[in-house]
Order: sequence, then C-alpha cells, then structure tokens
Amino acid sequence: MTPSTDLNIPLFERAKALIPGGVNSPVRAFKAVGGTPRFIKRAQGAYFWDANDQRFIDYIGSWGPMILGHGHPAVLEAVQKAALEGFSFGAPTEREVELAEEILGLVPSMEMIRLVSSGTEAGMSAIRLARGATGRSKFIKFEGCYHGHADSLLVKAGSGLATFGNATSAGVPPEVVQHTIVLEYNNVAQLEEAFALHGKELACVMIEPIAGNMNLVRASVPFMKRCRELCAEYGALLVLDEVMTGFRVALGSAQSVYAKAIPGFKPDITVLGKVIGGGMPLAAFGGPRAIMEHLAPLGAVYQAGTLSGNPVATACGLATLREIKKPGFFDALSARTRSLVDGLSAAAAAEGVPFSADCEGGMFGFFLLPELPQNYAQVLKTDNARFNTLFHGLLDRGVYIAPALYEAGFVSSAHTADDIDATVAAAREVFKAL
Repeated sequence: MTPSTDLNIPLFERAKALIPGGVNSPVRAFKAVGGTPRFIKRAQGAYFWDANDQRFIDYIGSWGPMILGHGHPAVLEAVQKAALEGFSFGAPTEREVELAEEILGLVPSMEMIRLVSSGTEAGMSAIRLARGATGRSKFIKFEGCYHGHADSLLVKAGSGLATFGNATSAGVPPEVVQHTIVLEYNNVAQLEEAFALHGKELACVMIEPIAGNMNLVRASVPFMKRCRELCAEYGALLVLDEVMTGFRVALGSAQSVYAKAIPGFKPDITVLGKVIGGGMPLAAFGGPRAIMEHLAPLGAVYQAGTLSGNPVATACGLATLREIKKPGFFDALSARTRSLVDGLSAAAAAEGVPFSADCEGGMFGFFLLPELPQNYAQVLKTDNARFNTLFHGLLDRGVYIAPALYEAGFVSSAHTADDIDATVAAAREVFKAL
C-alpha cells in the first residue's frame, strides 16, 4: 500500500492537530518505532482491522484485558443487557457486590475490595491506604515497574544506592517524590540495605510481581520472598501491583504462582485492573479487612469516584471472570502462549538471532538478547534498531505486537494454532533480515 492510499496517515494528521501527539496514551504514537500508528476500526476474536481494513493478529489485546479475545458472545450479551438498564447511576448496584464476591473468591489474600475506574487510580489509592494504615510516609518501588501516572510514582532511581528518586515527568515537584525510594528490581542486597536505612519509616513496598512495562521480567522467588520477609519484619505493607498480571497469568493471579514456591506467601494489598474490567474502564484494590477498614466511610483514608463500580463495566468484568473460571481455561491458554514463545525462539535460533523469551499464563515477552534480563538496566541492552525492524516487519505481515520494546504481549483464548503458526512464519521471514 502506497502512502497516498493509506488512510491511517490523514487520520493521524487530523489527530495531531487536536490531540497532543495525536494519541490519548503516549505508546500508541509509534514514537519508539517510527512510522504511522494504525487507527483501529473494529475487532473480533484474535484480530482487529485498521482504517484500511487490513487485518492484524492482535497481541496487545488492549494491553491485557482481552483475555477472551474481542467480542466474546457471553461478554457482549452481558454488556448489551447492562447498557439497556442504564449507563451510570452514582448509587450502589447488586452487580458491584457480585463482582466483589467473584474476585474475593479467587484471590484469598483479599477480604475486602474497593472498585475504581483505572489502574492509576487503584495504584495511588493503595499507597494512600498503606500510608494511612501504617502512619508512615516513605515507600519503595523498583526501577522498570510502572504503577500508573500518579505524581509520586513517576520516579526513576536516585544517584546512589537506596537513595530517593528523581521525578521522570515535568510537572512533578521534587518534594512530591521525596518519600519515594527507587531500587533495582531483583537486587536482594540493595533491598536489604534500604530496609536497614529506612525500614521503620516505610509504609509499603510496591512491586509488579511479573513486570510488564520493561517487557516481561519476573521477580525471582528469592527476591519476592525477601520482600515479604522484610515487610513483615519492619511493619511495612507489601503491595502487589497485579493490574497487568491479575487473572492474566493464572486464575489466582501472580500471587498464586509465587505461593506455590513460597509457603504462606500473600501480599497485604493487591492492585487489580485490565482483565477484571474485560476491556471496560475498571480497576480495584483490596486486602485484609483490618487494612481496608481504614478507607472512608469507615476510616480516615479518603477515596472516592463518580464512576466507580460502573454498571456496564462491572457487567463486562463479571462475564469475563465467569468465562475464565471454566475448567481447563488456563491450561489451554498457557499452552497456546508457550507454543508462541517456543516457536519464536526456534525461528530466531534458526537464523542466528540473539533471542530470549518468557511467558506465564496468557502473558509473554521477548528480548533480542541471548539471556533473559533480570532488571531494567539489562533490558536497556536490547538493540532498539533491530527491534524496530522486527516490529515493522511483523506489522507489514499482519502481526501486531506492542510498538515499543518495553511492553509485554498477550495471547487470548481466541488465538488459534493457525494464528500462532502464521505469527511464527512471519517472524522467521523477518529474522532472516536481522
């Protein structure tokens, strides 16, 4: 297709005149990979179609929520029924209770839950709750983990070991991030030093158990175990950000994966999003009753939201969770994701391209590196230019992966063996050029 006939180009030009960068979330702009973003018209199953009606095999799945694929009949029926009953009430509904019951039944570390509208909202509320419950101000996060765009979370590592972080966005005053300590992911020694220095002042440690915003990097079992031990020892709360991994990597979320390796493991607060909304704006945070009762109207920690527990969003999320609970769902999804990762690895090896990949449940990631990285600094060693070639090569062949090498990918139950085979075949052609 020539540029003159590509309908995405005039759409992007119109958008840039009206919306900063032409997009409403930065990664969509293709700035990291170059070229023109695809404007999506419709989606069904494992595919979506752009303004030119070109079909793509979709491996972003709205960045994780579409675990059933697009337009699943049961979900579509639930949403249509809910929409006919009303878009929003600003008052409680039975469906909010049903969704809470469903989530709490699947994640035993939580006894109570608060529904909100976005992962950013859930993440910042979880930190406020941890501070209110402990009476402390400081908290630890890890470089490469993304917890939303709240001011205190837009932080990079400080200049020295276990120092406070520096803002990574204009508009975030230094005093806002003065209580945020940024450490290296999977670095046990640094974690121990930070607790030795600041342990009695720490409200919480916040971590993505399987990070999805430096591609896919999982916390090692010893590292996660030490996070849990140190939080318990010093009276800090362990906050697992499972916005991306919740109900995506396992029915019990990532914490159930770690509980198999660490006896008795559970977080104090869990942050959820994406899958629990099924593609609608919905997120949540929850934990034991004693912690959650610090929230208003029971306690002094204030949090509110006009659209929290939206009746259409809860219908979408509830229908999604009921589908993924069915016997064998995650076994099949995990096998399909593993077949993709193994196929890509074999194709890269056949062409002599340095490549490493990992997956859990329906989430995967790969790097143009000979070994899987363990932290953000190692992720940065990936060859950007080669990744960009790979991205555009796949895009030209009808395969849509994340337009940035720092983002994980997602497989849905709608992806077929033929979709996986077609993806691997396309990748093999591009690997030859690498």
